[in-house]
Amino acid sequence: MKLNPDKTRELALAVLDTEAEGIRGLMTRIDARFIRACEHLLACTGRVVVTGMGKSGHVGNKIAATLASTGTPAFFVHPGEASHGDLGMITPGDTVIALSNSGETDELLTILPLIRRLGVPMIALTGNPRSTLAREATVNLDVSVAREACPLGLAPTASTTATLAMGDALAVALLEARGFTADDFARSHPGGRLGRRLLLHVGDIMHTGDRIPMVRTDARLSDALLEISRQGLGMTVVVDEQGRLMGVFTDGDLRRTLDRGVDVHVTAIGEVMTRQFKTATPTMLAAEALKIMEDHRISALPVLDENRRLVGALNMHDLLRAGVV
Repeated sequence: MKLNPDKTRELALAVLDTEAEGIRGLMTRIDARFIRACEHLLACTGRVVVTGMGKSGHVGNKIAATLASTGTPAFFVHPGEASHGDLGMITPGDTVIALSNSGETDELLTILPLIRRLGVPMIALTGNPRSTLAREATVNLDVSVAREACPLGLAPTASTTATLAMGDALAVALLEARGFTADDFARSHPGGRLGRRLLLHVGDIMHTGDRIPMVRTDARLSDALLEISRQGLGMTVVVDEQGRLMGVFTDGDLRRTLDRGVDVHVTAIGEVMTRQFKTATPTMLAAEALKIMEDHRISALPVLDENRRLVGALNMHDLLRAGVV
């Protein structure tokens, strides 16, 4: 068996074209039925229960996950398990989304009378608007496609893609209607990069106490270099006798100072420190601190509280370790 590169590429492009065509066909179906479906889902006081068999079930799992992560509480129920006890997971106040390309899936039709008895709205996503499931649904959304991408016309390909796209359209429409924000998304994704960028504060990752590189204004430059090396943040803060922050000295300052031929053993750090510098606060988002560093091409920041007291230090490596960068 040998792969024909040209034939393979041709077939792959044909698949993508067919699936794109299937999604484009949905554009005219974002109509009054779609709006009614969104209204039912928005009015749901319980949870959205998504169900489907086979490939539709896999798509249903993803739709449920997308709804749940964008502000609409949802979960997936396998229709085969539903008729053996799991139907108890559907309660008054819920709304059901049922997926079936044929609209005649036995396992779904078996639980239809039970769903009707509960009196909950049912949104159907079917490829056959004349099917039993479509007729019994509160709202049926037509996700039919002209043809499958499978050259045999058998494997669900374009049809599952169209169903998934319609599910995404519902989720995003509801997200907008609920006023769901990036902060809301981050709260449901605390382990993801977006969650870290939107939820992590400077105070969560800054160096504090003895880990803050610090020297007095009358310290020698050589002492400051030892402090920078000891703490490994690429900078040290410089404070006066009362502990007030007077300046900073960074690796970049060191290069500029050495270019001037300064004697590191006799020069006081107060003579060469940077007096105009950027700072962060503990309550600032770590992503905001990152932007300050990027905008001003610096790699470390002293952290001051609301009374301008030094409480910490932060550098780019801290942001990298925290996954903010």
